[in-house]
Amino acid sequence: MEQTQLLLLGTEGCHLCEVAFKVLANIGLAEHIVLIDIADDEKMVEQFGERIPVLQDSLTKECLNWPFDEQQVIEWLDN
Repeated sequence: MEQTQLLLLGTEGCHLCEVAFKVLANIGLAEHIVLIDIADDEKMVEQFGERIPVLQDSLTKECLNWPFDEQQVIEWLDN
């Protein structure tokens, strides 16, 4: 069975993406996050371009949109 990954969708040079990564690092998730640069995928830019940073579960495709804080991430993960 495939294991879920936490994806942080963003793009290089995105200040909010850097802040979102720090939020995730603050709760010990930095090493579990896969950074996805949406700039290389036209469909992803269309879908997420105005929403980044977005935290996404790789299996369920459920998303937590910015802005989020540590507590919101913990609650999202618990659901």
